[in-house]
Amino acid sequence: MVLRRRAAALAAAAVLLLTPALAACSDDEPATGNQVTTTAPPAMTAQPPGAEEPDDPAAAKEEITRNWEAFFDADTPAAERVKLLENGAEMEDVLAAFAGNPQAAAIGAKVTDVAFTSASGADVTYDLLVGGTPQLPDSRGTAVLQDDTWKVSVKTLCGLVQLSGVTVEGC
Repeated sequence: MVLRRRAAALAAAAVLLLTPALAACSDDEPATGNQVTTTAPPAMTAQPPGAEEPDDPAAAKEEITRNWEAFFDADTPAAERVKLLENGAEMEDVLAAFAGNPQAAAIGAKVTDVAFTSASGADVTYDLLVGGTPQLPDSRGTAVLQDDTWKVSVKTLCGLVQLSGVTVEGC
């Protein structure tokens, strides 16, 4: 019952967040070679003993937390979100669709844990917020180090898109 409620809440939040993206990504033209393709986020993995970490894990955790929360913050401009998403330029049309949606303004995230899987990857546990209230506590995604910046992975964004039950070009 709890799992069903969590899935329904995540799907509802994803629909609120992603519905405007459908209009931006629903043309009938064939996909180009620049499209990002990925699968849903994998299950979280425990960090094996001796796994690599960034040179400064504390600073990396702080940056991941700051960037994740900014990415999901409705007040963050679309141009900034592009910089906070892995391969953001390829996902710019989807992200731009979020900018003016009043329903998306209610979505947010609060990072609760970061576990490094390598020097350039991390599993992120976060609460998905709607109107500032946790609707899906302990949601999971991944962060990647790209161009010296810790970013929300495309797998995470596309996982949310898939939960909404819609298909968005690029995911």
